[in-house]
Amino acid sequence: MQDLTFGFSLQPTTDIGAHRELAAAADALRLDLVGIQDHPYIADFVGTFTLAGVLLAATENIAVFPDVANLPLRSPAMLAKSAATLDLASGGRFELALGAGGYWDAITAMGAPRLTPGEANVALEEAITIIRALWRGDDKPIHHAGRYYSISGTHSGPAPAHPIEIWTGAQGPRALALTGRIADGWAAPLAMYKPYEQWAAANRLIDDAARQAGRNPADLRRIAQIVGTIGGVPGTTTLRTGAAPLRADAEQWASEIARLAMEQPFTGFVFWPEHQSIEQIELFASEVVPAARALIGRGSPQR
Repeated sequence: MQDLTFGFSLQPTTDIGAHRELAAAADALRLDLVGIQDHPYIADFVGTFTLAGVLLAATENIAVFPDVANLPLRSPAMLAKSAATLDLASGGRFELALGAGGYWDAITAMGAPRLTPGEANVALEEAITIIRALWRGDDKPIHHAGRYYSISGTHSGPAPAHPIEIWTGAQGPRALALTGRIADGWAAPLAMYKPYEQWAAANRLIDDAARQAGRNPADLRRIAQIVGTIGGVPGTTTLRTGAAPLRADAEQWASEIARLAMEQPFTGFVFWPEHQSIEQIELFASEVVPAARALIGRGSPQR
């Protein structure tokens, strides 16, 4: 069973100073994770991996991950090298979440070939295999002849400071099954891509694939990513159907998180604030998180 983890996700705009302040606040408030959205084709977004290094240097305890890394625009070998370097530099505070693609018009505009969903899933599986081989750190040559990625004799290493987990942002059935077979976890797509009512079925598909592969489904981390606003705002107060942001007070946020944790195998919760501010991070860390932990510990969310 995975430990409960809580974090937030930020947009990598050019206001790097503001990102440092948000990450430092989250670190001081003892949140566990900072996710950095990865859309390299957006002109005013900075590089996710470079920003990850900036945030790791500005913090002491919090882990950082790309939410989720755009695989088609990066080679698996360089992803492995970048991830291991960030993990070594931070003393083991980097995790890797991978996405097989998505905005293909934008991706191809940056020079990557267009893949079908099936092709992208094959490429994702090949990438995970290569990345893990390169993280072994035993300096042995690696050979992998894949359909989309090949490695011919490059040496393994360096090994990361800790066993970096690989999470996927899987959406479709084949990608979810792949997650269950070989990944370390699932960073659930936002509800705008996979509505709330589909999350339970997606988790069951991951569970089934894990069991068929001889794995314990409880060993796979599941991260619910929730867009919304914390405070006295009218709007959606449940995460049961649709894709609307959760706009509710801290008590209702805690109740919804606790319900997800008890009805589904989610143990990670990443807050995507509609309006990024230190105030929203403080509300999440100081009011929502402790209340959610208490409800989960008691085994019954408030109704």
